[in-house]
Amino acid sequence: MMVKKIIAFFFAGLSFVMITNCQKKQVAQKPNILLICVDDLRPELKSFGANYISSPNIDALAANGVKFQQHYVNAPSCGPSRYTLLTGNYGPAGNNALFLRAKKIKNGTEKINQSMPEWFKTHGYTTVSVGKVSHHPGGRGGKNWNDSTQIEMPNAWDKHLMPVAEWQHPRGMMHGLANGEIRVKPGDMDVFQTVEGDDNIYPDGAIAEEAVKQLGALATDSDKPFFLAVGIIKPHLPFGAPKSYFDKYDGITLPEIEHPQKPEGKTTWHGSSEFMKYNRWGKNPNKDTAFADDVRRHYAACVSYADAQVGKVLAELKRTGADKNTIVVLWGDHGWHLGEHAIWGKHSLFEESLHAPLIIYYPEITHKGASSNAIVESLDIFPTLCDLTGIETPEYTSGTSLKDILADPNTNGHTAIAYTNNASTIRTSTHRMTLHKDGFVELYDHTTTEKETKNVAEEYPELVEELKNALKTRLD
Repeated sequence: MMVKKIIAFFFAGLSFVMITNCQKKQVAQKPNILLICVDDLRPELKSFGANYISSPNIDALAANGVKFQQHYVNAPSCGPSRYTLLTGNYGPAGNNALFLRAKKIKNGTEKINQSMPEWFKTHGYTTVSVGKVSHHPGGRGGKNWNDSTQIEMPNAWDKHLMPVAEWQHPRGMMHGLANGEIRVKPGDMDVFQTVEGDDNIYPDGAIAEEAVKQLGALATDSDKPFFLAVGIIKPHLPFGAPKSYFDKYDGITLPEIEHPQKPEGKTTWHGSSEFMKYNRWGKNPNKDTAFADDVRRHYAACVSYADAQVGKVLAELKRTGADKNTIVVLWGDHGWHLGEHAIWGKHSLFEESLHAPLIIYYPEITHKGASSNAIVESLDIFPTLCDLTGIETPEYTSGTSLKDILADPNTNGHTAIAYTNNASTIRTSTHRMTLHKDGFVELYDHTTTEKETKNVAEEYPELVEELKNALKTRLD
């Protein structure tokens, strides 16, 4: 009898220890992070007010998270915008911004702060990227962007992956069209395309498959949290998507293009060279409204195709059960003009180039489906993720945590700045001021119907000086 009691006591004690250890493990487990980057995605989503767009998967995420309706990127181009996201700092204005940083690390002549993924890696996270997260899909340089001796973000990722399928290499994937077509000369490649087939006839199908595979593996690791970044290429040029997505827009009336005229006077307007260098069958969307609508429908089809890939990743997150302990961030790397100011592309410092969607979801969220009109910027994502995971925020980050806004979406934001090589801009809740390198100033009043079509700088010299000082302070 005594032996039985001893055995029973032993197993009861063992069970208590096991349960306690399990509970400690659960308490100690940091939230996972799923960062989804979508290239050239303006807020052309149903959840952001574009009612004609079919974006059910991103909209479902928005219905569970907080939508930042006035999120602005810090540069109107892929490379420098991703630099600010991934480092938490301002940087060079060119697409080689992260490679320049990598060169400094290699030279070892100055201290380079840890990038966001490296910071989380240092704090116990497994870090994996799939697709276009930094500027080059897969994060490597070289002729075909697959040279493992040229790493775009040294020390950042445990794995940085880029499936290439029939597109041969990451460079081929970046501007690939259906069934393995690779861009050789832009003029020989159609600016848009629609082909019958499933999602895998275009590059993002392979990216989504690899992301699902990696997510499934990461979710089974109970010892370490994960930081998984997934980069979807579409709707980047050329606008190619399976026909089923284009068919969603058959017969739909598109909204009118706002302020489609080329601006008068000095601005950051440009001739849309990235768009115009593709085969356009001799057509110009600024002069041919039917062609302009064709371009917009194909862009919309690419948005719906990208949305479907996002849906696959989110479905796998839920299937694994990891959604119960995962922060999800969906981020557009910049905006894209669809004819506004007679521009087709990014690279300007107008609103359309800099305004991009941002959605944040986390398991303890209390305002599901809320919208925030606070002005925020991409720099804010790094400190926000530190705050939400309980990890120390490094002192060198330049952004502001959005945790307070997530807790109360009516909380005020702050000014947002952006830059190119030739100018910089600051956006407040009422105005945008753009300062050119030669001192010329654009000032636009967003409380008026003219918005960014009428330069009122000469009418408000005191406001111009105030915004100049604020811009200088931020950049310094």
